Amino acid sequence: MRQGVPVGDEPRSVWDRPERGARGPAPERSRAEITAVAVGLADSGGLSAVSMRQVARRLGTGPASLYRYVATRDDLLDLMADAVAGEIDLSVPPTGDPVSDLVALAGRAKRVYLAHPWMLDLPTEPTLGPHGVDYLEYTLAALAPASLPPRTQIETVGLVNGLVTLFARTELRRRSAQTDPQLTYAAALAATVTPDRHPFIVATMTASTDGTDPEDTHSLFERMLRRVLTGLVEPPRPVAGSSPT
Repeated sequence: MRQGVPVGDEPRSVWDRPERGARGPAPERSRAEITAVAVGLADSGGLSAVSMRQVARRLGTGPASLYRYVATRDDLLDLMADAVAGEIDLSVPPTGDPVSDLVALAGRAKRVYLAHPWMLDLPTEPTLGPHGVDYLEYTLAALAPASLPPRTQIETVGLVNGLVTLFARTELRRRSAQTDPQLTYAAALAATVTPDRHPFIVATMTASTDGTDPEDTHSLFERMLRRVLTGLVEPPRPVAGSSPT
């Protein structure tokens, strides 16, 4: 259980609680304002730069005053994650092609992760907030034409989100590295394998270095995601000679 998350009949998330207590002086801040400051701190210095003290300092107030709006740092992280989820463009209506729609949505989501790298370092899965719910609804609407079982729909959403974070992390690592990690890995592998012991690796490496330009990470992301989703949302073709079940 996440620290600070109420149990039982109490509110289960920060959005289930009033923005501030009924008692005390008139509100000087808002959760949106506090969240925006926290996101700015994370964008410039990572999650380690985000604390109630630092947010309060940016706002020109004391840390104790913020606890009237946000009970714990976990709540603040949830608010931050949901605010960033709100940057994913959901204005484009699904076309009815689940694979194309999800690939396009995943690309838009990955761009948001690249703009806010700290999202990849959240210590736990954030609680689903209003923008996160909108994202889930959009994803399920895009999947609807595939007529998948409910559990498979949720698994597909999780898989897409996992690939988004994986490729976002890879792109960020490549940006920060002085040399391309993929080239370093390939060079180390080439120095290790031999045709007699590793014929399949050698054949694959030879075929992959055919003189063509290497594929950029985003194109690779879209191609792999399309391949995975096609296998998930399209019904399997019947094997020749087999009877339908």
